[in-house]
Amino acid sequence: MTLRDLMGDAAPEVEVSSLAYRSDRVGPGALFFCVRGHVADGHDFAPDAVGRGAAALVCERPLGLGVPEVLVADTRAAMAPAAARFYGDPTASMRVVGVTGTNGKTTTAFLVRALLEATGVRTGLLGTVTSVVGGREEPVERTTPEAVDLQATFRRMLDAGDAACAMEVSSHALELRRTASVRFACRAFTNLTQDHLDFHPTMEDYYLAKRRLFEGPGDSVVNVDDGYGRRLAGEIEGATTFAVASQAQFTARDVSFDRGGSSFTCQTPAGSVAVTTRLPGLFNVENALAAIAVAVTLGAPLEALPDALAGAARVPGRFEPVDEGQDFAVLVDYAHTPDSLDNVLRAARELAEGRVHVVFGAGGDRDRSKRPLMGEAAARGADRVIVTSDNPRSEDPQAIVAEIVAGTGPGVERELDRRAAIARAVATAEAGDVVVIAGKGHEQGQEFEGGRKEPFDDRAVAADALRAALAEARA
Repeated sequence: MTLRDLMGDAAPEVEVSSLAYRSDRVGPGALFFCVRGHVADGHDFAPDAVGRGAAALVCERPLGLGVPEVLVADTRAAMAPAAARFYGDPTASMRVVGVTGTNGKTTTAFLVRALLEATGVRTGLLGTVTSVVGGREEPVERTTPEAVDLQATFRRMLDAGDAACAMEVSSHALELRRTASVRFACRAFTNLTQDHLDFHPTMEDYYLAKRRLFEGPGDSVVNVDDGYGRRLAGEIEGATTFAVASQAQFTARDVSFDRGGSSFTCQTPAGSVAVTTRLPGLFNVENALAAIAVAVTLGAPLEALPDALAGAARVPGRFEPVDEGQDFAVLVDYAHTPDSLDNVLRAARELAEGRVHVVFGAGGDRDRSKRPLMGEAAARGADRVIVTSDNPRSEDPQAIVAEIVAGTGPGVERELDRRAAIARAVATAEAGDVVVIAGKGHEQGQEFEGGRKEPFDDRAVAADALRAALAEARA
């Protein structure tokens, strides 16, 4: 393919063999996009790209490095359509479902994939926990990949026989236009609560970033229990609505749940069905409703969905139980916002016969304003609060904990060592209690200053602590 094919008639007829936005991924014949980031500017790496064999550059200012240059106003904006052209516009031949929202994206995307697969549609997955391409799991670097990687992955999905894809779409990706040339068959909105205000200046900016997903053709599924969802449904045409507590086209009635999962009656425009899932908690009922609404909107037969939901596996790190034979529950969840922590603790309270314990922290170099709000949510929802370190990154863990504790009341416990905090909660829980370990979920490491990452899995740490506590009790 030539540079003119990718960038328009004003570009020269230079053969392009690959696309890259990082100079260390440039090979001979590559087209290098000089993308300006928050930390580094791709223009500064253009000489290295040329040295590695780049055939041409897409840039925002003349660089004069001896290879053809295509000058654009915004390199990042130019990257998505060029990537779609280079890979043959793969989403034109797939049904792509984009799921956005502060909380629930991962679970909803997992469930959408399970429903489509159960109705005979081979479906890929792109998300926070894992990706699935052609039925094979792959590791992920970020929730929504950069445009070049995203379009390349869609191409591989299509070539591997996938006819659809369920994907999480982050507000960062929408603001940075990574999904600008994706053809979405359906878009789903779960909710919007405070998060990422280190990136978006205000909640209004955060909402407007999410709203970008719903521009252009394609069906829309929106949670109208959420205030921003009600606003979105009023601003776009023909939205399909779902809710637990509000009037909507897809609703849940007679909701119940325990440690084993949830059950409810799903009322839809196509009729009602009894639904059982392995996912406990009211928030997971909302996620299941969203997935049902998406599947029906895409033409799946309603009567086929209950069995598919009943058989859908739990999502790693999302209200995931850790069981070593103890007489109390231990649940690991990714909850890292005030609202998600509140939801998880509400669900834990419904399951508890005794006390609710919570162990959590907050990530460094991220939205600081949510920290006391998370402390407030923990103090309101749990009987016992242990504040610990999460991913401190470049910040002082003790300072992060202090900001969280500012939102709590008396009696809160501090333990900077996350392993020790988990062990303390587990060792002192009693029969019928519920211990919630929140914030990291499926993550496999803890991030420290200078990019250092130490192996750490809340589920494995909790299992080790349970075994040690049980062994001590038997001794």
